[in-house]
Amino acid sequence: MRLEIHGSELAAATAAAALSWVGHQVHWVPNASMPWSSLLEADWLRREPDLMAGLQDGRELGTLTVAGSDTPQSGPIDILWLALSPEQRDEAGELVEQAAARHAGALILVNNSTFPVGETERLESRLGAPERRAVALVDMLEEGRAWASFTRAGRWLLGCDDDHAEAQVRELLRAFNRRQDVVQRMPRRAAELTKLATIGMLATRISYMNEIAGLADSLGVDVEHVRQGMGADSRIGYEYLYPGCGFGGPNFSRDLMRLANVQEASGQHSALLEQVLDINEQVKETLFRKLWIHFHGRLEGRTLAIWGAAFKPGSARIDHAPVLTLLKALWAQGVKVRLHDPAATAALRAEVGDQPLLELFDADPYAACEGADALMLVTEWKHYWNPDWARLAKQLREGLLLDGRNIYDPSHVASWGLSYRGIGRRADPAQTSSR
Repeated sequence: MRLEIHGSELAAATAAAALSWVGHQVHWVPNASMPWSSLLEADWLRREPDLMAGLQDGRELGTLTVAGSDTPQSGPIDILWLALSPEQRDEAGELVEQAAARHAGALILVNNSTFPVGETERLESRLGAPERRAVALVDMLEEGRAWASFTRAGRWLLGCDDDHAEAQVRELLRAFNRRQDVVQRMPRRAAELTKLATIGMLATRISYMNEIAGLADSLGVDVEHVRQGMGADSRIGYEYLYPGCGFGGPNFSRDLMRLANVQEASGQHSALLEQVLDINEQVKETLFRKLWIHFHGRLEGRTLAIWGAAFKPGSARIDHAPVLTLLKALWAQGVKVRLHDPAATAALRAEVGDQPLLELFDADPYAACEGADALMLVTEWKHYWNPDWARLAKQLREGLLLDGRNIYDPSHVASWGLSYRGIGRRADPAQTSSR
């Protein structure tokens, strides 16, 4: 099939790479706000596993052309695919009209953008002919594994009110829907609302567990026992029950705000969602409060090592990441920060600029711990999971480890002579056998 894909989001890049990989003829038009030349330099795109290789393969095969770099494909298209950011909603309608005017005959619009509920129907009205239909294909990519989540999708959520349009989309995705049928069809507005409602539910579970972790702390209970007990209940399950130092990311946070806006626009204010968002912002300061309490508020002049800045492992982005809130609080107290992240230091430097209280490392995580009083884990990159404990015990002058993701065993950490503080978990050297 012949496609024209618009957008500079991760969803647009992934669709362009994956659909051209399986033989579709794809012309990708990045948004003017981030043209192809800028995308080539974007850390978040270059570090996405397999994605740049997929884009390169498509261009070498001749199944993918990119506006601003290659000669556009000529002739009509079958599919117009939109993967724009929510902020680009206003230009979407005009873009659809322009594309519809360039191409005669039948046309299917695939709205892969997270727009307000009902936007797919409004975009269909801009196509200009009754035989041209629009569908909502919900963006369900996971940053850090976008290629895998597109090419081996667990499900495709398709908002569609027309059988012919459904058949066209199924043919488009046939290569990724072979082992079992993972296309779930429902009305367009239902699909659009399902995406936002799902994000709201996941955020609610995370925030609830963070509330329980705070309660466990005050009662002297290890929240891990509580998490295991709750997850064993078949009505609840284990997914998204991990307490931590807050969630972030360009899509998760943005979609939550989109859901809040949808509710406000409908006249149905959500006290629950407002509380979820408030809890998340408060939790981002949890590690700072634990540091403050441990040192009795005497933080000025101290040095802190931080492992992780990205909003999640596998990403180079720091949008709404907990580390931003932590850094502001630490610098306000005159704390010097030595931070390691394997991917996100460039994004952090661009965000905070030259800061005399910040030193960045992207090679050796132990280099960040030299001369540090304590270590704070913020992002659970896999190579942080099993550190050299003997080396850390010698490096950390005050022997304090703050675990913002509860990835370490408190007793094991304490057995090395370190004081452990997690989210709803703790252990001191005196509480366990020393080495």
